[in-house]
Amino acid sequence: MSAFGLFALGAAAMLLLTVIWQRFTGFSSQKPQDYATNEPQFDLRTHLNGPIKCEGVIYGPFGRVTSRFSADFIARWEGNRGIMKEHFLYDSGNTQDREWRLELGNDGKIRAEADDLIGVGTGQQNGSAVQLNYRIRLPEEAGSHELNVTDWMYLAPNGVIVNRSQFRKFGIKVAELVATMRRADIA
Repeated sequence: MSAFGLFALGAAAMLLLTVIWQRFTGFSSQKPQDYATNEPQFDLRTHLNGPIKCEGVIYGPFGRVTSRFSADFIARWEGNRGIMKEHFLYDSGNTQDREWRLELGNDGKIRAEADDLIGVGTGQQNGSAVQLNYRIRLPEEAGSHELNVTDWMYLAPNGVIVNRSQFRKFGIKVAELVATMRRADIA
Protein backbone atom coordinates (compact mmCIF):
# COMPACT_ATOMS: atom_id res chain seq x y z
CA MET A 1 0.00 0.00 0.00
CA SER A 2 1.27 3.47 -0.86
CA ALA A 3 2.05 6.16 1.70
CA PHE A 4 -1.05 8.06 0.61
CA GLY A 5 -3.18 4.92 1.01
CA LEU A 6 -1.86 4.42 4.55
CA PHE A 7 -2.50 8.06 5.37
CA ALA A 8 -6.07 7.86 4.00
CA LEU A 9 -6.72 4.65 5.92
CA GLY A 10 -5.39 6.24 9.14
CA ALA A 11 -7.49 9.38 8.61
CA ALA A 12 -10.62 7.28 7.99
CA ALA A 13 -9.93 5.24 11.13
CA MET A 14 -9.51 8.41 13.23
CA LEU A 15 -12.73 9.86 11.83
CA LEU A 16 -14.60 6.66 12.66
CA LEU A 17 -13.17 6.60 16.20
CA THR A 18 -14.13 10.26 16.69
CA VAL A 19 -17.71 9.61 15.54
CA ILE A 20 -17.99 6.56 17.82
CA TRP A 21 -16.49 8.48 20.77
CA GLN A 22 -18.93 11.37 20.35
CA ARG A 23 -21.90 9.03 19.93
CA PHE A 24 -21.23 7.26 23.21
CA THR A 25 -19.82 10.10 25.35
CA GLY A 26 -21.08 13.41 23.99
CA PHE A 27 -24.28 15.38 23.66
CA SER A 28 -25.83 12.69 21.44
CA SER A 29 -25.32 9.95 24.02
CA GLN A 30 -27.97 11.33 26.41
CA LYS A 31 -31.26 9.49 26.76
CA PRO A 32 -34.45 10.76 28.45
CA GLN A 33 -34.32 7.86 30.93
CA ASP A 34 -30.95 9.21 32.19
CA TYR A 35 -32.97 11.90 34.00
CA ALA A 36 -35.99 9.82 35.12
CA THR A 37 -35.30 10.06 38.84
CA ASN A 38 -34.07 13.66 38.91
CA GLU A 39 -36.11 16.25 40.77
CA PRO A 40 -37.92 18.49 40.22
CA GLN A 41 -40.06 16.72 37.63
CA PHE A 42 -40.41 18.63 34.34
CA ASP A 43 -44.01 18.90 33.11
CA LEU A 44 -44.41 20.88 29.88
CA ARG A 45 -47.98 21.83 30.85
CA THR A 46 -46.72 23.49 34.03
CA HIS A 47 -43.24 24.76 33.23
CA LEU A 48 -43.92 25.95 29.67
CA ASN A 49 -47.21 27.66 30.38
CA GLY A 50 -48.18 31.32 30.44
CA PRO A 51 -45.80 34.18 29.64
CA ILE A 52 -42.15 33.10 29.30
CA LYS A 53 -38.93 35.12 28.93
CA CYS A 54 -36.04 33.62 26.99
CA GLU A 55 -32.45 34.76 26.45
CA GLY A 56 -29.75 32.94 24.56
CA VAL A 57 -26.88 32.69 22.14
CA ILE A 58 -26.24 30.75 18.95
CA TYR A 59 -22.78 29.35 18.28
CA GLY A 60 -21.52 28.73 14.76
CA PRO A 61 -19.62 25.65 13.59
CA PHE A 62 -16.31 26.93 14.98
CA GLY A 63 -17.61 27.60 18.51
CA ARG A 64 -17.93 31.38 18.27
CA VAL A 65 -21.13 33.22 19.11
CA THR A 66 -22.79 34.18 15.84
CA SER A 67 -26.03 35.58 17.25
CA ARG A 68 -27.61 36.69 20.53
CA PHE A 69 -31.32 36.92 21.16
CA SER A 70 -34.09 37.58 23.61
CA ALA A 71 -37.61 36.32 23.20
CA ASP A 72 -41.09 36.48 24.64
CA PHE A 73 -43.21 33.33 24.54
CA ILE A 74 -46.81 32.75 25.45
CA ALA A 75 -47.91 29.17 25.98
CA ARG A 76 -51.40 27.82 26.64
CA TRP A 77 -52.47 24.26 27.34
CA GLU A 78 -55.84 22.58 27.10
CA GLY A 79 -55.35 19.15 28.59
CA ASN A 80 -52.45 17.52 26.76
CA ARG A 81 -52.46 19.92 23.78
CA GLY A 82 -50.55 23.15 23.85
CA ILE A 83 -49.71 26.13 21.64
CA MET A 84 -46.54 28.11 22.26
CA LYS A 85 -46.11 31.37 20.33
CA GLU A 86 -42.58 32.75 20.22
CA HIS A 87 -41.36 36.25 19.30
CA PHE A 88 -37.56 36.57 18.93
CA LEU A 89 -35.45 39.73 18.77
CA TYR A 90 -31.90 39.13 17.50
CA ASP A 91 -28.84 41.33 18.04
CA SER A 92 -28.94 42.12 14.30
CA GLY A 93 -32.30 43.82 14.82
CA ASN A 94 -34.16 41.05 12.97
CA THR A 95 -37.25 39.52 14.50
CA GLN A 96 -38.81 36.11 14.08
CA ASP A 97 -42.23 34.74 15.03
CA ARG A 98 -42.82 31.00 15.45
CA GLU A 99 -45.64 28.85 16.76
CA TRP A 100 -45.28 25.36 18.21
CA ARG A 101 -48.25 23.00 18.37
CA LEU A 102 -47.51 20.41 21.02
CA GLU A 103 -49.20 17.23 22.13
CA LEU A 104 -48.13 15.38 25.28
CA GLY A 105 -48.98 11.71 25.66
CA ASN A 106 -49.81 10.15 29.03
CA ASP A 107 -46.49 8.27 28.74
CA GLY A 108 -44.50 11.55 28.40
CA LYS A 109 -44.04 11.23 24.64
CA ILE A 110 -44.17 14.54 22.76
CA ARG A 111 -45.43 15.29 19.28
CA ALA A 112 -44.48 18.72 17.95
CA GLU A 113 -45.41 20.68 14.84
CA ALA A 114 -44.39 24.11 13.58
CA ASP A 115 -44.59 25.75 10.17
CA ASP A 116 -40.81 25.57 9.63
CA LEU A 117 -40.53 21.89 10.57
CA ILE A 118 -40.20 19.21 7.94
CA GLY A 119 -42.57 16.54 9.16
CA VAL A 120 -43.34 16.11 12.85
CA GLY A 121 -40.98 16.48 15.79
CA THR A 122 -40.93 13.77 18.44
CA GLY A 123 -39.62 13.69 21.95
CA GLN A 124 -39.97 12.59 25.53
CA GLN A 125 -40.29 14.28 28.90
CA ASN A 126 -38.77 12.25 31.70
CA GLY A 127 -37.78 13.36 35.18
CA SER A 128 -36.11 16.77 35.07
CA ALA A 129 -35.48 16.80 31.32
CA VAL A 130 -37.20 17.01 27.95
CA GLN A 131 -35.71 15.86 24.67
CA LEU A 132 -37.13 16.87 21.29
CA ASN A 133 -35.87 15.81 17.83
CA TYR A 134 -36.99 17.41 14.58
CA ARG A 135 -35.95 18.55 11.14
CA ILE A 136 -36.14 22.30 10.46
CA ARG A 137 -35.93 24.47 7.37
CA LEU A 138 -34.14 27.73 8.14
CA PRO A 139 -35.60 31.01 6.85
CA GLU A 140 -34.48 32.26 3.44
CA GLU A 141 -32.26 34.97 4.97
CA ALA A 142 -30.40 32.18 6.84
CA GLY A 143 -29.87 30.14 3.66
CA SER A 144 -33.00 27.92 3.69
CA HIS A 145 -30.87 25.01 4.92
CA GLU A 146 -32.57 21.86 6.21
CA LEU A 147 -31.06 20.77 9.52
CA ASN A 148 -31.58 17.97 12.02
CA VAL A 149 -32.09 19.35 15.52
CA THR A 150 -31.81 17.79 18.95
CA ASP A 151 -33.20 19.95 21.78
CA TRP A 152 -32.56 19.19 25.42
CA MET A 153 -34.31 21.20 28.12
CA TYR A 154 -33.30 20.78 31.75
CA LEU A 155 -35.40 22.05 34.66
CA ALA A 156 -33.36 23.80 37.35
CA PRO A 157 -34.54 23.68 40.99
CA ASN A 158 -35.76 27.30 40.83
CA GLY A 159 -38.03 26.62 37.81
CA VAL A 160 -35.69 28.07 35.18
CA ILE A 161 -35.29 25.92 32.07
CA VAL A 162 -31.87 25.61 30.46
CA ASN A 163 -32.10 24.74 26.76
CA ARG A 164 -29.25 23.30 24.70
CA SER A 165 -29.84 22.48 21.05
CA GLN A 166 -27.53 21.14 18.39
CA PHE A 167 -28.14 21.62 14.67
CA ARG A 168 -26.58 19.13 12.27
CA LYS A 169 -26.31 18.78 8.52
CA PHE A 170 -25.09 15.47 7.10
CA GLY A 171 -24.30 14.47 10.71
CA ILE A 172 -21.91 17.39 11.21
CA LYS A 173 -22.69 19.97 13.91
CA VAL A 174 -23.15 23.35 12.22
CA ALA A 175 -24.64 25.33 15.12
CA GLU A 176 -25.54 25.13 18.78
CA LEU A 177 -28.03 27.15 20.81
CA VAL A 178 -27.90 27.71 24.55
CA ALA A 179 -30.77 29.58 26.20
CA THR A 180 -32.65 30.03 29.44
CA MET A 181 -36.42 30.19 29.76
CA ARG A 182 -38.36 31.31 32.81
CA ARG A 183 -41.91 32.23 33.55
CA ALA A 184 -42.23 35.99 33.08
CA ASP A 185 -43.87 36.25 36.49
CA ILE A 186 -40.80 34.70 38.20
CA ALA A 187 -38.10 37.24 39.04
